[in-house]
Amino acid sequence: MDGLLTSYAASLDYLFARTTGTFKFGLERTRALLAELGDPQSRYPILHIAGTNGKGSAVATAEALLRARGLRVARYTSPHLVDFRERMIVDGVPIEADAIVDYVNERTPLVEKIGASFFEATTALAFLHFARVGCDVALVEAGLGGRLDSTNVVVPRAAGVTSIGYDHMEYLGPTLYDIAGEKAGIFKPGVPAVIGEPDEELGAFLAERARAAGASPVHVAPSELKIADVNVLPEGTRFTLSALDEKRTVQTPLVGRHQAWNFAFTLALLGAAGDPFRVSLSEAVESVKHVRLPGRFQRQGKYLFDVAHNADGVRALVGSLRAVAATRPVVAVLCVLTDKDWRGMMDALSEVVDSFILTDAPTAPASRAWSLDDARAFARARGYTARAEHDFDTALAVAAAEGETVLVTGSFHTVGDAMSRLAVSSLTG
Repeated sequence: MDGLLTSYAASLDYLFARTTGTFKFGLERTRALLAELGDPQSRYPILHIAGTNGKGSAVATAEALLRARGLRVARYTSPHLVDFRERMIVDGVPIEADAIVDYVNERTPLVEKIGASFFEATTALAFLHFARVGCDVALVEAGLGGRLDSTNVVVPRAAGVTSIGYDHMEYLGPTLYDIAGEKAGIFKPGVPAVIGEPDEELGAFLAERARAAGASPVHVAPSELKIADVNVLPEGTRFTLSALDEKRTVQTPLVGRHQAWNFAFTLALLGAAGDPFRVSLSEAVESVKHVRLPGRFQRQGKYLFDVAHNADGVRALVGSLRAVAATRPVVAVLCVLTDKDWRGMMDALSEVVDSFILTDAPTAPASRAWSLDDARAFARARGYTARAEHDFDTALAVAAAEGETVLVTGSFHTVGDAMSRLAVSSLTG
């Protein structure tokens, strides 16, 4: 076992080393790699999901609804919280460490010949793994954007875009319409398209792009489904949904007003995919109780973990904190990557947070590390109570001593590193 762990660590080192250098866009390397592997992604139905926020919630909800039907469900998501294996799960079970070791040992010459990046090599690994162990359907989350994301080599049963927000503007463009255009790149001729974006104009733009791509039919969930009486509770979100010729009260374990729309989007996506994936609202009301999504408003004792890493995500988090009336004082352990809008995120959090412990997450890439000095200076200029603590473990200890609620947020790295140190499961939620 020790040898396997060493080999697993070495295999991850090899894969992650391929994140260095110039960022690579384009699908040609992924297509070439998958062709050499026998195009495993063509051996099972796929549902493809893109969007700025809400992808993880949609995948988790779809997984719960489909597994409740007895289907063997695979899911490919990114990034992970604690363990790389979280990215590739079939029937609730992460990919085995030795499968990753075997892939790296056997496919390194091919990966290097093609010049595949980390995400391209990882995407091929996921598709190969799903084919090897067998699945009835794979839920595939786009990594960055959509049009040129490595996952966009698939021809899915249905494709959906959850919501549009400001994130990754250096790659996707400066406006919401630029970003929406990139996300809409997953729509394909003859493939049903589902749009979850609640803004009417952005939703119409996405629908227009879907039709231009030849997608059919095109469903705009917010105009086809009706949500009312949303009530955010500490144990989840309750709302009334009118959909699929039914009207029911739904309670998802996921917390936040936005989770009502994420649920509706997911139901519409499964409906668009057709049988055997279509789920009635009555059936979904029962199945949704099994949804688990670690790192999204996940509570463990006094700790609250949320991977919100852009301004829209933080605003949703703030709304949820207000709704559940988190016990004061609330102390935030915050680390944000420097290419994110950390100033806007801190401003939003200041409405519900009593003090900040600004820190560095150990797994955050050095090339994207924020400046603690700049963050502390900004906080002080705004009049926020904040201290900078480079040592992550000390930051957690100080927050635990000072706060009745300890909010850990800002990035997947921040949440994952805290969960690892506090022995909180990154799989069960």
